Amino acid sequence: MTVTLNNGVKLGPDPAGLTPARSDAPIGVFDSGVGGLSVLRHIRAQLPQEDLIYFADSAYAPYGDKTEQEVIDRSLAIAAYLLEQGAKALVVACNTATIAAIKALRARYPALPIVGVEPGLKPAASISRNGKIGVLATERTLRGDKLLALRKQVSAATGATFVLQPCIGLVECIEQCALGSDPMDATSAMLERYIAPLLAQGVDTLVLGCTHYPFVQDAIARTVRAHTQEAIPLIDTGEAVARQLARLLDAASLRRINNDAPQLQGYTTASVEALAKAFAGLLDLQPPVEHLSV
Repeated sequence: MTVTLNNGVKLGPDPAGLTPARSDAPIGVFDSGVGGLSVLRHIRAQLPQEDLIYFADSAYAPYGDKTEQEVIDRSLAIAAYLLEQGAKALVVACNTATIAAIKALRARYPALPIVGVEPGLKPAASISRNGKIGVLATERTLRGDKLLALRKQVSAATGATFVLQPCIGLVECIEQCALGSDPMDATSAMLERYIAPLLAQGVDTLVLGCTHYPFVQDAIARTVRAHTQEAIPLIDTGEAVARQLARLLDAASLRRINNDAPQLQGYTTASVEALAKAFAGLLDLQPPVEHLSV
């Protein structure tokens, strides 16, 4: 049975007809573009025996300027495709998609191990010295009910104050592998514009609230050093996502133990060359990459 959304997006087989997962099946990872590669590298480090599929929905990036329903529809369509490829688990390696669509994904696939990402407000609050924390993220992430509820919960529990900073245009720069290596380039200027006001307000911890942002972590650290000599921790939750994925696989007896040649396959809805360049430039990998229309 094929399910079709109101906008015509076909979701593939009904979940009731899915074949039970096997431990040698791949793990599906998706993002609006290349940012989820920052999560993929942690998954490869913690689960080196696993076959992985990475799906970059770059034709529809960035998700941050899409409506919530658009992000839900894209997430459901991609999940359906990954499950058709036999995925045994799903990692939503995108903060915006997690906030908009994780509830819909779990409702549609209740038996599937699904791990999302969310900005690291809790770990930031636990290490902040003065309780004032800056959150760098997309507009969509910062407007999402899930993020606002998390901020309220953590603030009530810890007394921390979170200063939310939308980083308009930063995802697009990173998609082009413009990582701010030159202090005078456009990415560096953008980071200066977003980070300097947070430091001026006294934040002592920065949350990287988008999976793209760890790829400009060095440029962020350089921008911070230009304004303060104090140590400003940068919170990236990619490692925690990989740990949670491992726990869920173990709980479902789906972790793969023996695999002498783990496979990585890339898919993109946009340019094959761009995703291949991102794999090579960001992770020093050269997996096969194919174009898909989903």
